[in-house]
This record gives sequence, C-alpha cells and structure tokens, in this order.
Amino acid sequence: MPHILRISLASKTSAQRELKGLELLLGGRALTARIVQDEVPATCNALGRHNRLVFAGGALAGTLVSSVNRLSIGAKSPLTGGSKESNAGGVVAYKLGRLGIRAVIFEDRLSKEDGWMVVRIDAKGVSFLPAADLAGLGVYEKAKRLFERHGKDAGLALIGPAGEQHLICAGVAVTDPEGAPTRYSGRGGLGAVMASKGILAVVVDDSQAPKEEFADRNTFMALQKQVAESVNATPITCEVFRKYGTASMLNVTNNVGALPVRNFSRGVFERAREIGPETLHDTIVARGGEGRVSHACMRGCLVQCSNVYPDANGHTLVTPLEYEAIGLLGSNCGIGDLDDIARLNYYCNDMGVDTIDIGAAIAVAMEAGLAPFGDVGFAQKVITGIAEGDILSRLIGSGVEVTGKVLGVYRTPSIKGQALAAYDPRAIKGTGVTYATSPQGGDHTAGNTPRLQIKQHEKEGQVGHSRNAQQGMAFIDSLGICMMLGGAIKDQNILLSLINARFGSSFTLDEAKKIAMETLAVERKFNAEAGISTVHDRAPEFFYEEVNPDSNSVFDFTVEELASVHG
Repeated sequence: MPHILRISLASKTSAQRELKGLELLLGGRALTARIVQDEVPATCNALGRHNRLVFAGGALAGTLVSSVNRLSIGAKSPLTGGSKESNAGGVVAYKLGRLGIRAVIFEDRLSKEDGWMVVRIDAKGVSFLPAADLAGLGVYEKAKRLFERHGKDAGLALIGPAGEQHLICAGVAVTDPEGAPTRYSGRGGLGAVMASKGILAVVVDDSQAPKEEFADRNTFMALQKQVAESVNATPITCEVFRKYGTASMLNVTNNVGALPVRNFSRGVFERAREIGPETLHDTIVARGGEGRVSHACMRGCLVQCSNVYPDANGHTLVTPLEYEAIGLLGSNCGIGDLDDIARLNYYCNDMGVDTIDIGAAIAVAMEAGLAPFGDVGFAQKVITGIAEGDILSRLIGSGVEVTGKVLGVYRTPSIKGQALAAYDPRAIKGTGVTYATSPQGGDHTAGNTPRLQIKQHEKEGQVGHSRNAQQGMAFIDSLGICMMLGGAIKDQNILLSLINARFGSSFTLDEAKKIAMETLAVERKFNAEAGISTVHDRAPEFFYEEVNPDSNSVFDFTVEELASVHG
C-alpha cells in the first residue's frame, strides 16, 4: 500500500506511514493542503524552519493511465502568504508512485554546516549528498551534472539561482521523460521554500522499484484502455491540443479582448498572428530537426500538448513554449516574435523563475519607464542578471507586486501578491472571479472559464461559473490528474473505478468530490489564520475603473458577490 515518507532534514532521518482507509483516495492538492494546515503554523515565516515542503502525487501515480502523473508541490507561500499548491508534469510523481510513495514531507531544514545538499530517494531509502559544487549553476547545467551522477533515468526536482537567492518567484523544475528540466511548479515561490530547507535538488530513482500487484489487474487495464480511447476520440485532446498545445488558447483570448497587452492596458495584440498557435505549429514543422509539435511531458500521456520549439537550425531552443509564456513574456511586454519569447522562456527556466510573474514584473518595469515596451534586450538582461545577483534582476525576481510597489506603478496586476495569468479579468469575468476568490491567489489553474460557451464579457452567471470551475479543479488536482484530460472524460466514475481496481477499494465519486470541497475549505481556513480574509478577495483597483478598450468592459463585481463564491 502507498505511504507518506517524512524526511527530517535537521536530523537527516526518515520515516514512513502507510495510508489506510479513505486516506488512499487523498493525493495531490488534497494532501498538500491538509499537511500544510495540520503541520505549519499559519503565521510562520514561509522561509523559516517551521514551514513544510510537500511533494504529492495522486492515487493513480506510478501507472501508465494517460495524464495521471501530475506532481503537486505545496507549502506556505512566501509570495502569497497563504496555502499554496503548484503542480507540474514530468516524471517525479510517476517514479514516487512506483516506489509506493504518495507524498514526501520535508520538515525543518538542513544546518548551515551541512551546506547545500541533494536528497536522493530510491528503493533502499533516503540519502543526503553534498552539493556545494552545484550552487550558482543554472537549472540546465545542474540537471546535466545530476544525470551524470545518478544516471539518465533518474527523476529530478531542482531549483536554479533564483531559488538559491530566496527570490519569491522561484519555482521548482521537474524533468520530463527525455530529461529536460523544464516542467515547472512555478507559482507561489516554492523554489525559495526548497532553498530555505538547504535542498538544491531531489533525485528519485525507481530502477529497483518492485513490480506492483494490482487488486484487479484485468479490470484496471480495461479501464486504462477506455481512457486512451476517449482521449483519441475527443477533438480537443486528439486534435487541438496535439497540434497546437496550450498556445491554442491565444486565439480564444485575443478574439474576446482578453489577451494581456502592454501591462494589461488592452486585450487585443496587433501582432497576435505572429505569436499565435498556427505560426507556432508551422514554424516547428518548417524548421524540423529536434522540433516537435506534440510531446508528452509525463509517462503515459496521450494528450501530448507539450512541444519542442527549435531555432532556425533545428536545435532545441526551449521546451515547452506554452500559452502563459507567450502571453506574459510576449504580448504583455509588447514582444511579438516567437524566437524572442522562446529565448526569454529558456532564460526563465535556467534561472528557475515563474514565467507568469516575471513577465508581469517586466511589463510593470517597462511601464515605469525603465525600458520601452518591446525591448527584448532589457527583458533578457533582467532575467539573466539573476545569476549575478543584479539588484534590478532580484527586484524582478521578487514578482510583480513587489516590483510595482518599489517602482510606484499603479497598474500592477496581482491578487494576494501573485501575478495574474494571461486572461484579462475584465474580458473573461469567470476567470476574474476565480483570481479574486481562489485561496491560491491570481492563479488561472484554480478554475479557468474561457472555453465555456457563454458571453464572457457579461457579469450574469459568472460567480456560479467560477465556483463550479474552482470545485472542478480541486477535484482534478486532488487526484493528481492533468486538467487537459478533463475534456476527454465524459464520466468521472471511470477515475474512481481505476483507483478501486488498483487498491481493491470501493471509493465513490461523491467521496472524491467531497474531498475536493474540503480541500478548498482547508486552504481558506489556513489563509484566514495567516491573516488572508475575504477582504483580500478582490481585483486590483484599475480593473474596476479602467475600461479594457478591446472588450469594452470592466471588472464589476461587488464585495458581496465575490464573498458568495465560497459562502
């Protein structure tokens, strides 16, 4: 049976606890939220020893069912000050699942005398390895050296220079099946939390993992086949996502005036076609070489919405190039060239920072007059300057809210300290309600609504749409499943049937949905104890007062209406 692995960094010891009963259904965000609530003092310093860093997979992690090997990383966030979960693809959740580990809790921190260390987890247990020689290196070079030491099949979760400097936009990079360290738990500053523990990387080796015994292997395999058939028969998963990936969203947002342009000053970009999904696809195909329009970021995934974007010579420039990076590093900064955006994305990956918050912070700096919109050289300089500890780079690496305060910029697009993703809340109002009311802060993955067939600019019904989306995402996140699978699953009972066939349990869909609802309540409870209340459930003032000229709308929800989302 799966277990929770607890690692005490202060004593360099570990212990296991087997999951029993309903606990077997807990995974991903459901686990991270509960562990943070139970073990972290809400008023503690997020970068102090009292915080916990939690890695958690879902109940199906370690299998080859499509899209079920998502890794949730949770802690008290140094960026939002509240409970935070950020999830990513890659191979770490899969490998932990093969080792029978549902979650890893890193408690306390390594001593200063220990210096930087790598934590290795394998079938024999946990080991701590000195890593001072890796300090200061970019994520790509760190990963290369770790693979040389631990083998090319190891799974890595690692931080870059931004994390080492405790910059609160630092993320945790996770390696994909080909070893690229580019699947990011980017939101919430969790890379800084990992650094505060003294950990440069976590290495997971499942090469000696025992063969799993399924309670009902035949049923499990039949259900896995059904999921695959659904993915391969659903247009959004087998056609749109495989051909255009997440970049397909750019046409949706630009068409409704919701694409962030020059620090959210409007919602339609005059160079949208140059950075849109068709151009992305055609460029990858034309350049060939290492480029791939479709790519699986985790084992078993059939949606394959990732990509490999090549340079003019066919060599990998970055993987993946996704919608959020295109929107925040591109149009939001007035940059309309895919090669330029891809390079900026690469540098963010190497420094170990969230492309959303960094793109938003750079645009705020441009509005403050430090550079004109569209200045790619400035953007590159402030990102790569993180490695040298440049003071402006450290400011940018502290996120959009800090940057806006220091530079005195009124139009600063953040909620609960975190930058808004690439959806203008005035034009896609359901997502705007999610931004304002989610315990996660300005995070579209907490409940996004742009693909709903509704009038996005109109206020009516949006509170309900956001509520449904937030509850739905809590369900998906708590099972450790990628949101991209959602469009292909017509009956969610199949997910519970897979779990029951694996463990011999009899969990119901109602039980799983109840866990999701409780997860939202647990996160909000922690936030309230940390001082984050309904007072903070609102958008920045300028969204209420400045009309988006391309949607002809403002964000017009009252305090009472926003309070009703979870009320």
